[in-house]
Amino acid sequence: MRIDLHTHSRVSDGTSTPTELVHEAAAAGVDVLALTDHDSTAGWAEAAAAVPDAGVGLVRGTEISCTAGGISVHLLSFLHDPDDAALNAVLEASRTSRDGRAQAMVARLAEDVDLTWADVQAQASDGATIGRPHLADALVAKGYVADRAEAFASWLSPAGPYYVRYQAPDAVDAVQLVRAAGGVPVFAHPRASARGRVVDESMIREMAGAGLAALEVHHRDHTAADREYLTALAAELGLLVTGSSDYHGTGKLNRLGEHTTSEAVFEVIAAQGAVEVLTP
Repeated sequence: MRIDLHTHSRVSDGTSTPTELVHEAAAAGVDVLALTDHDSTAGWAEAAAAVPDAGVGLVRGTEISCTAGGISVHLLSFLHDPDDAALNAVLEASRTSRDGRAQAMVARLAEDVDLTWADVQAQASDGATIGRPHLADALVAKGYVADRAEAFASWLSPAGPYYVRYQAPDAVDAVQLVRAAGGVPVFAHPRASARGRVVDESMIREMAGAGLAALEVHHRDHTAADREYLTALAAELGLLVTGSSDYHGTGKLNRLGEHTTSEAVFEVIAAQGAVEVLTP
């Protein structure tokens, strides 16, 4: 089985609808797909409805934006209760903060380039939480950069004058919230240093102590040395190892199924979740 446990739809910063995403996974030969839009479960129902026709299993999840000592951390939550009040309150606060942060960044950018909030909104689907990828797409549409990667490396860089931080839960607290909601927490791309600063080993150990289930080891933003280090650390801490594409459609170079999770690990994750994996 080819199991891809990290993808995004237009509900957050992907370019495909949840329905299109499930069918794209089928076309790519993926057997099981996790939909993990940023801080949102809004795409779950649409993706679920596409499962029978596409013939792809679905793991419902989200990618939670967290912080640890001022460093951005992304936590995947698989199969949690979508009605859990405590977790939903945190996700709602993050979405609200992201929206305000995006507007503030547009205001800063507008001092130097021809960019409006309407330009950014035009790049997002209705109801989507607007984030930096949508700002990047607007900059591409205006001709200021060639693609998202260039936008993130220049105009939207955390080191630049246009960057604005947003509210995010503490990473250890988020792990505990996910577990309390019946979910399975996985640290996404923990050594992706090209994205910015990464946490040190002590933070991973603290998250493991709080209930972290796995490290996303096999990811295109990890070097061979990163993967070797994380595999050894996961074994020491008794954590599972996952692999995923982090697919965003045409927004990034990542391709569905380019990294996968073993069937044995998938079965452990499925058994721990509060909601079931949907099968065709």
